[in-house]
Amino acid sequence: MFERVLSFLKDLPAAGSARNDADDPRVAASALLYHVMSADGVRQDAEWERFKAVLAESYSISGDELDALAAAGERADNEAIDLYAFTSVLKRQLDPDARKAFIGLMWEIVYADGELHELEDNIVWRVAELMDVERHDRVEARRKAAAEAPGATGTSSDE
Repeated sequence: MFERVLSFLKDLPAAGSARNDADDPRVAASALLYHVMSADGVRQDAEWERFKAVLAESYSISGDELDALAAAGERADNEAIDLYAFTSVLKRQLDPDARKAFIGLMWEIVYADGELHELEDNIVWRVAELMDVERHDRVEARRKAAAEAPGATGTSSDE
């Protein structure tokens, strides 16, 4: 399933195309991933590296193009008043399995620093709800990410 979402994400229009940033699925994905990474108020190097790695893997980009997408996501997140602008774009573009896989990517970034903060948990919950990802799929994705993260700590209200 992860390969399917990566394949789909690679086919999305390139950032910086004629679209408004708010309507660009790549920028929407980058903004949501940036948002969850920054939720606890502390951007750890491990989280930043995982964020950039997810973008690089998802879109087969590197260098200046990767930096531009990361910056566009950060800028879009900082300018946003809510998450709906981003989730609605992705919900229209991604099928249900790809939306579940995207939630899994969010959990990977959450656990990149080995900790689950309650604000991060809440953001993933809200994004999943807005994208119609079922609770059990969100919880399973969290468990998988936590199991794969070295030394992961923290609890979720879902358990």
